[in-house]
Amino acid sequence: MRRLLLVAVMCGAASVASAADMPDLPFLRGSFTEGLSRGTVNWGGAYVGAHASHGAADMDFTNSGQDLLAKLLNNVDIESQFNISKWPLLGKAHMQNSGYGGFIGYNWQWTDAVVAIELNYTHGNFFGANGGSQSRSFQYPTDYVTTATIASAATMKVTDYGSLRVRGGYAIDNFLPYGFAGIAMGQANINRWATYSANYRYVGSAIPALPDYSGSGVLTDNANSHFITGFAGGVGVDVMLYAGLFLRAEWEYLRFTSTVDTTINTVRAGLGYKF
Repeated sequence: MRRLLLVAVMCGAASVASAADMPDLPFLRGSFTEGLSRGTVNWGGAYVGAHASHGAADMDFTNSGQDLLAKLLNNVDIESQFNISKWPLLGKAHMQNSGYGGFIGYNWQWTDAVVAIELNYTHGNFFGANGGSQSRSFQYPTDYVTTATIASAATMKVTDYGSLRVRGGYAIDNFLPYGFAGIAMGQANINRWATYSANYRYVGSAIPALPDYSGSGVLTDNANSHFITGFAGGVGVDVMLYAGLFLRAEWEYLRFTSTVDTTINTVRAGLGYKF
């Protein structure tokens, strides 16, 4: 009897030892996910990268020549009577182009939330031009038929642009989708030209005829390497590849306010490194 009890105790001890040596398999605890660990990406820190882009720009030349015409017609009587400088002349221009550039920034990460400040730059070549003229005749002043003609033209070339932005994103494994908003900055060449002529034809019966009031003028304005500003916004995603190296895909909207209001939409693909 004592031998049977001794054998039972030894077998029980061996069973406990075997159970202790077995791996902690998830299915033994009733779940296929408990005990499994998920790798996390550290997005915090400084980063730098380069990108290629393709985009479209819309330039609104509608009011770009009004200030020049107003100066030309400052002391002309028909300007005060008929607001000639505000006659509609110009329209809009649309163009597409590609570019390249880079970005540099710094990420702060709290668990899965990421906030960053970033400076983004692109070198491209968006060029637009527009021009127009208008002529009208009317009875002014008394005993005169007055014919006024105005014309205006403008060109704009945006070569360098970018944004100082604040990003906010949420890390999902190796992916960091984000949105951003900030200040748009650019460099542009804006060249404008305006002219007017006024002819007063006497149709009255007075002898001699009243004086000839005809006149004309031309004014130009060339603003080369002109600094323009506005606002920026967009969305994108960074994908961590290996040891700090990441891919970027992004859409950015820029709006510049100047004598020629301009919007630029670009899509970009980039490669960066987080230190």
